[in-house]
Parts: sequence; C-alpha cells; structure tokens
Amino acid sequence: MIRSKQDYIEFTQVERGLGGATLKGKLFPSPAGQFIRALRALEYHYNCHHKIRTLISYYRWWRLMRVTGISIAKNVCEKGLTIPHHGAIVVNSACHIGENSMIMNNVNIGANGGSLKAPQIGRDVCIGPGAVIFGDIEIADGCYIGANVVVNKSFLEPNSVIVGVPAKVVKKDPIHWWEKNRLKR
Repeated sequence: MIRSKQDYIEFTQVERGLGGATLKGKLFPSPAGQFIRALRALEYHYNCHHKIRTLISYYRWWRLMRVTGISIAKNVCEKGLTIPHHGAIVVNSACHIGENSMIMNNVNIGANGGSLKAPQIGRDVCIGPGAVIFGDIEIADGCYIGANVVVNKSFLEPNSVIVGVPAKVVKKDPIHWWEKNRLKR
C-alpha cells in the first residue's frame, strides 16, 4: 500500500520498468499502463489525504477504467502489477494481490454470491486470460493460473501450475513466469 511519496515513487519506478521503459513506451503508452499509473496516483493521494488531488486522480482513474475495461479498486494490488493487455478485468475491492503479479485480459476475481470475502492472492502469480477466481480462497506465491480456469478452492502449495474446470494442480514449476519470459525483476 502506498503511504508516502517515497512509496509512490518506488511503485511507479518498478512498474515503469516492467512495461514502458523504452522510447516507444514513453511516446505511446499503452492504455493498461496509463490505467496502472492513474491507479497508483489515486492510491497515493487518497492514502495521504490530499482532498483536491484525490478528486482529480479519481476522475482520471474512473475515465481510464471506462476506456480500458479494467476495474481494479484502490489499495488492492501491491507493487509490480503487470497488465499486458487491456479489456474486461474485474477485481473485487476486498481482494488482495501480492507483489510482482500479472493479470491478463478477461479475468474476473471476486466474491462468492453476496459474500464479503474475496480471494487473497500471493506474490509472483500470473493469472492467464479468461480466468475466474472467486470465493474465500488463498492462492500461494509463485503460482501460474492458466487460461479459462475456474478457481473456487484454495491452493496453498507454492509454484503450482493450476489449470482446468474445476481447477487442479498439474505440476510444480520452480521457475517463475517472469523468469521464463526473460523479464528482469
């Protein structure tokens, strides 16, 4: 959670290094990258009680949420969030997503049928396109959740590859998704 200007600078530097550190990324930023920057600005101003700047940041976040189709509430994701493609991402405000996680497009992470408890997702988790994660569950660190998976139970074993409907572990993979894709952390 961003609690100071130093935290805000750290979060933005980490996320800027993940996608957009090139000249092309600076001149033509992706809509998902713009949304992440707006989300971090909203978190900073809201948590530091900057009233006017919070309103301005909220408007920018809301506008980009409508344009990109990404709906992630403030103070849900830790630093290092990566969203490679925009479009139809919904994350419940009661959810928690750890550091260095990736969320692909068409993902839904939410509560189960009127419950107020949402998934708690560990760090270094990659969530594939079309995944649906719901209920009062936990996902361990380093897991890879495959495409079009329906996860409705906890997976507490780190570095698991989770696939299928209903979800199940198919293998343990000690190499994180970002190491496989040659991304530097």
